[in-house]
Amino acid sequence: MDEIAIKLVAMIGDWGYLGIFILMFLESSFFPFPSEVVMIPAGYLAYKGEMNLVGVLGAGVAGSVAGALFNYWLAMIFGRAFLLRYGKYFFFSPQALQKLELFFAKHGEISTFNGRLIPAVRQYISLPAGLAKMSILKFVVYTSLGASIWMAVLVGLGYFIGSNEELIREYFKIAIIIALLFVAILTYWYIRNQRDR
Repeated sequence: MDEIAIKLVAMIGDWGYLGIFILMFLESSFFPFPSEVVMIPAGYLAYKGEMNLVGVLGAGVAGSVAGALFNYWLAMIFGRAFLLRYGKYFFFSPQALQKLELFFAKHGEISTFNGRLIPAVRQYISLPAGLAKMSILKFVVYTSLGASIWMAVLVGLGYFIGSNEELIREYFKIAIIIALLFVAILTYWYIRNQRDR
């Protein structure tokens, strides 16, 4: 493992489950950074017996859902004008908001599920859901399911591959492809089911 990964493992080990929760909250809200830099080392610590596997997954999912809810309420309460005005301070452009709104309009409420499995969409898919005033129950259910799958993939990589950085990089690419295929299949099924209804 390189120096940054070693530092992250040490930091997560020191902060424990609360650290995982906080970092995943930030990753899922206004401070985007790759979730793999948190959850893969956490999975490795679970493999070593220094953390509990269920606790790691639970903290990661809870942090992701909490961060997504923060964005959801931010959009719902303050509206589109607020996001357009202040989004630039959080690495968020008007063009990005427009693309997300189109994505949400095209795929419907299930986009809050499959969006959690798509890089670059994951952090901000909650914003159009909040703007559309999506049902909070549906939002939490779909977000939790999507976050659970993604957390399980990352923790699994850390748990089963451990500190082999080359293997992690190789299998991480495969995991993303599988996740995107899963998104495509599920979206097709959902849209077809909605049309039938």
